[in-house]
Amino acid sequence: MKKFWSILLIVAALCVAVPSHAQFQWGVRGGVSLAKASFKGGNLKSDNFTGFFIGPTAEFTIPLVGLGIDGSLLYSQTGLKGDDETMKRRSFEIPINLKYNIGLGSMLGVYIAAGPQFGFGLNDDEVQMEDGGKFAFKNSNLSLNLGAGLKILRHLQAGVIYNIPLGKTAEYEGVLQAGEDALSAKLKTWQISVAYMF
Repeated sequence: MKKFWSILLIVAALCVAVPSHAQFQWGVRGGVSLAKASFKGGNLKSDNFTGFFIGPTAEFTIPLVGLGIDGSLLYSQTGLKGDDETMKRRSFEIPINLKYNIGLGSMLGVYIAAGPQFGFGLNDDEVQMEDGGKFAFKNSNLSLNLGAGLKILRHLQAGVIYNIPLGKTAEYEGVLQAGEDALSAKLKTWQISVAYMF
């Protein structure tokens, strides 16, 4: 029992002491994205769609532990290329990532990151179908980010992120015949990200 109370006391002391060493930075993040859709309910194939993203970002880091959280508000343009149609998706994306940082000296570090991303569509393209229905992006979506990168000179960050949708990104809206599967798509995206932190 004494060990338990000793450990609890040490953890409490760390929780009080660590925030005084915490660092907060803000900056600008931008980059290029490469998206590819996987379709369900149709014999469609997808080509890669190249887009971009940009916006403000902030990071809260506890140096002694190596843990941190970053969040961004990004304007993003991505989309999907089908056999005959191209649809652009313009959205606000809010990624919130938990980061683990490893310092390789005072000028260089590496990190791994993971967390949810919330997306909200802005005037997205849609395709009108012959039966009167439409194939359109969903108004909002939830996805998961997995990434890694470098921190250089304490102000520059460069990383690669893989974004995995946790639901449909686009789907058919209309009346289905009996036994017919609704057409839908999931948009998986690779991102190359660069951020400058002030």
